[in-house]
Amino acid sequence: MKLRVISSEKAPAAIGPYSQAIQAGNLLFCSGQIPLDPVSGEIVAGDIHRQAEQVMENISAVLSAAGAGFNDVVKATVFLVEMSDFGAVNEVYGRYFSEHKPARSTVAVKALPRGVLVEIEVIACVL
Repeated sequence: MKLRVISSEKAPAAIGPYSQAIQAGNLLFCSGQIPLDPVSGEIVAGDIHRQAEQVMENISAVLSAAGAGFNDVVKATVFLVEMSDFGAVNEVYGRYFSEHKPARSTVAVKALPRGVLVEIEVIACVL
């Protein structure tokens, strides 16, 4: 099976030795997105709502680069520094997955890259 690297200039460039996403057959594995502004490369200012919105916009850009969208996502994993932010992130997340609801896990972690509050990764089916 041939692997295809997916990249979008509308999402932050990778900050390490990884790809924004890899397509393997019909499956698209998107790396975790944190709330980085794709233009400045800086963490977006604001609370957990604003950070979650930027994360979802970054995921949207990567999905789009592969010819996919949120309706193609089959699994999402949400990483939170504070589980008390679950409700706020869930509200933002729900705006992007209104009809289609993929499988999801939410995990509390001790810390995330660059001190951000939330990171989300997704797996999608690309036909």
